[in-house]
Amino acid sequence: MNARIETPVIEVPSALADQPIGQIAVALPGATAIFRRLKLDFCCGGQISLRQAALDKQIDLSTLVQELAALDRSDDAPPAGTSPELIDHILERYHAVHREQLPELIRMARRVEAVHRDHPAVPTGLADLLEQAQVELLDHMEKEEQIIFPNLRAGGTAMIAYPIGIMRQEHTSHGEMLEHLMGMTQDATPPDGACNTWRALYAGIAQLHDDLINHIHLENNVLFPRFEPQPMAQAGCGSGSGCGCAG
Repeated sequence: MNARIETPVIEVPSALADQPIGQIAVALPGATAIFRRLKLDFCCGGQISLRQAALDKQIDLSTLVQELAALDRSDDAPPAGTSPELIDHILERYHAVHREQLPELIRMARRVEAVHRDHPAVPTGLADLLEQAQVELLDHMEKEEQIIFPNLRAGGTAMIAYPIGIMRQEHTSHGEMLEHLMGMTQDATPPDGACNTWRALYAGIAQLHDDLINHIHLENNVLFPRFEPQPMAQAGCGSGSGCGCAG
């Protein structure tokens, strides 16, 4: 008699699977891009659970939960890490994430501005600001990836202090952009009765703000001082009054 082979049952965490997809879209920045790709309506149809939405669209729930769970990223840098390890962390945790989050934020901002153009709290001009931020950040990160980081991985040179100084100046501009962004969105606080797309947009903006602050902090206050004259070590994160990391 042949032994019966049991098919393993993959347990899906009910904490996420049984949440309404609209709630997930707001609470987990980046989820909207996944839902949009899979044609899951998180806005008007956001009241159904993730489990039911996956069932209705014949989507594998375990795979979907894993993809969503990967969006919950840690900010922890490698403890006492070497400079190459810190650079790897910055590239994976911040550079790659900025490239993912900005196009989705721009798309949602365009939609909110169009659909709610008559609402008194609509953030007119938000998409344009985010597009400009994307252009500047992509250019900034490209310079770090092509010039700054390879030099630092190799141990740094005396000449690297000048391009690092340029990066610090650009970080200050990024901080000013963040202040403008938060002012335009009332500190990423959606108005009462805002739809799920509007709420998800502001949740994503709050994450972009925190991510960029942490990103700049690691470079300005941890990585760059290893290769600069000592007086540069207390430069802060470049975000102006929105940050106390230099205090």
